[in-house]
Parts: sequence; C-alpha cells; structure tokens
Amino acid sequence: MESIEARYERGKQLRGELPRSSHDTFTRPSDVDPVDVLLAQEAGRLESLIPVRHQRMGESPYSFYRAGAGLMAVDLARSPKTNLIVQACGDAHLANFGWYGSPERRLVFDINDFDETLPASFEWDLKRLVASLVIASADNGIDPADREAIAMHCSRAYRDAMTDFASRGLLEVWYAHFDAEELLKSLQASGTSKDVKRAEAFTDKARRQGSRKVLEKLTERVDGRIRIISDPPFVIPIRDLDTPGIPGDQVEEIVRGTLDSYTETMPDHLAALLARFDLVDVALKVVGVGSVGTRCFIVLLQGRDEGDPLFLQVKEAGRSVLEDPFPPSAYDHHGRRVVEGQRSMQTHSDLFLGWTTGTGANAFQFYVRQLKDMKASAPIEDFGPRRMKNYAGLCAWTLAHCHARTGDPVALSGYMGSGDVFAEAITGFAVAYAAQNEADYSEFAKRVGFTDATT
Repeated sequence: MESIEARYERGKQLRGELPRSSHDTFTRPSDVDPVDVLLAQEAGRLESLIPVRHQRMGESPYSFYRAGAGLMAVDLARSPKTNLIVQACGDAHLANFGWYGSPERRLVFDINDFDETLPASFEWDLKRLVASLVIASADNGIDPADREAIAMHCSRAYRDAMTDFASRGLLEVWYAHFDAEELLKSLQASGTSKDVKRAEAFTDKARRQGSRKVLEKLTERVDGRIRIISDPPFVIPIRDLDTPGIPGDQVEEIVRGTLDSYTETMPDHLAALLARFDLVDVALKVVGVGSVGTRCFIVLLQGRDEGDPLFLQVKEAGRSVLEDPFPPSAYDHHGRRVVEGQRSMQTHSDLFLGWTTGTGANAFQFYVRQLKDMKASAPIEDFGPRRMKNYAGLCAWTLAHCHARTGDPVALSGYMGSGDVFAEAITGFAVAYAAQNEADYSEFAKRVGFTDATT
C-alpha cells in the first residue's frame, strides 16, 4: 500500500507537469462554435419541448449557463488535465446543490443532480462550480470585486476541506455529511438573528415537501378518481400524449413493464415495499433547464389509500458530456451510470434509486428516483455578497467531500498545497469563463433567439 507521504508527494510532483497557475486562463479553441455545440445537443430530444428549453435558457446568463455542461466540456477538452480522478458530477453548478430528505428523515445538503456523472479530473467540477458563482453573482447585481472575492472564497474553501479530509480515516470521510441541524447551530453561533429565522423557515418548508405536497399541486379529482392535471407543455398526462404506433390501451401496459424492470434493480426489501403501491397515473413533465426536451415522466402510485401517495420521477439517461474527454462509463446502461455515481458521491441517497429501460421500438434508458422528498433549493437569486459567499463555502465543502469519497484526498491536497496559487488560478478561470458565457448568451440570442414557449 502506498504511504500517505508518497501519495502527497505524487500530487505535489504533478505541479511540475501541470503548474497550478496554468489553470488561470481560458481561451476557447477557434474551431468551437458555441451555438452549434448547444444546438447539436438537442438532437434526439422531443421537438415540441425545444421552445421551452430556449425560453428557460433566455431567462438570464446564469440560466443559459445551466444548459451548457456539454459546451463547457468541449471548451475544456483540449486543456491540460491533472488526471487526479474522482467521481465527477459533470455539471456542478450552484443550482445542482440543495437539500433533500435522507432515509433516516434528516434534512441533508448535498449535490442533487448526477445526469453527467463520470470518473474525471477533479478540477473540471471545481471550475464549473466557481464559474457558476461568478455568473449567478453578476445576475444578482453583485459588483465585480465582490464576485471575485466570492470565487476566491469558494476555491479556498474547497482546498481547505480537502486538506481536512486528507487527514481523516476512510470511514470518517465516507460518513461525513452536512445537515440542517448543523446549519442552524452554525448560524446561531455566528450569524444574525435574521439569518437564523430565514434558515428555520426554509428548513421547515423543506421538511413539508414530499409526495403529499405534490399530490395537492399536480392532481385533480375526476369522476371520483385522482389523476395528474394536464398543463401542456409542462405536464402532459399519458392519456393526452400522441404516441404514434401505440394504441392508447397499450400505454399503461408499457408503463407497467418499465416499472417492473426498474424494481429488478432495487434491493429485495425495497422492491417488496414498492410492490405494495398501485399505479394511478403517469405524465410527461418538463424539468430543469439542461434536461428540457429529454423524456422525463412522473408516476403517481398509491399506498394504503389516496392519502398515502408516492411520486416517482423516471428520467431519460444518455451519454455523459464527459465521455469524450474521459474514458466511457464502466456501465453499459446510462441509468445505472447515474445511479451508481450518485450512490458513491452522496452520504445519503434516495431509497427508490434504480434504473430501467423502456419497452418498444425506442428502448430509451432511464433512472428512477422520488420526485420530491423534502427537496429544496436555496433562493440564490436573492443572495447578496455575504450570503453568496457563505453559500459558496457550503457548496465547496460538499464538492470536496464528494471528491474525497471517490478519489485520493491526500494526492489532491498535495497538488493544491496550502497557499493561494491554485485558488487564485481557479478564480481567474472563473472570471474569464463568466465573460465568455456572457458573450455566448448574446450570440445565441442573436442567431437563435429565446422563444416564448407560452405563446
């Protein structure tokens, strides 16, 4: 077994091959057309939802950035890589961090989107996170000096967290987590009373989120039965879907077959629990920004009675945007790639995680999870410099924890060191990439436009 000293030295020696300061700049290769890259990623998506995708991308430069994980992967593909490999999120922007309920019913904070997850160089995730901070801060009207300070704080916080994880045992790193109780204790010790009250209200609201809340918002009673409300193009029940070549009475049979396949990927005790629920309704649902146009369904199941619902999300899984610059997934099923990546990165994962393949001529691959389970995102659009900085530190710790669970924190710490050379370089990259994103946003608006999907 390689010693701790040797692992640290291995990371440190990498500085000679790839200086930490080399991460400072960003220059897009001349043959990369950002608009062409973004439009190419829409191939195979549901054409009827492309206007919704463009509408959401047009809300702000940050919304546009959220749809650009593939573009950023192309931008970074020819840049030098550390090849200090971790299980990367692949799309580690601010909105992909948040709160959700653990199986033990604790409200925990973690990364919550893994569509692009793949083993990759650690710095790719960090660059995407820090750039998102600069872009979101600009959207909020935060001045450039404060944006740079926020980015620097995030970069340092990641480095410091990794240094801490490098000093811990494997199980201690594996079990580490951040929950709502820790947040409130931290705010009570150092925050203002207003911060504490805001956090208490936010966590109380998050704890109330779940299938029963979704039932209130997304269903109606017709002829004495509960069904999902139709709200095209955002929610379309399968009863209203135009599915060429598939008779209406066969749609439910196909859905049931897909769900049966999903239960085969679950532990036996959870498959037995799920078997006690009855299928009530299914609908196509638009989610997020980057995922708009992919096939995403919500499934309403019923337990002991109508007051005991379970909503599952069945989401299409395709190739990760990281699969060109890095080796392909070890799993030949992209739904499994997402699920296994999520389980390795999160301390607590959804009980109902699994994967499945659709039936019929177009056998798309999917992963399955609960639609909402105490899930909530921080209101970053309301954050000023102080709150954005604090939130940046929390996201940095979380990303470092995910990487420490799945990579070598000692070698990572050896490469970054204890000074600010690496943090300053990542900050410089983030500022440069934010400027590029602004230009790309304008170019996309000029050449394609941001369609109003509601008209």
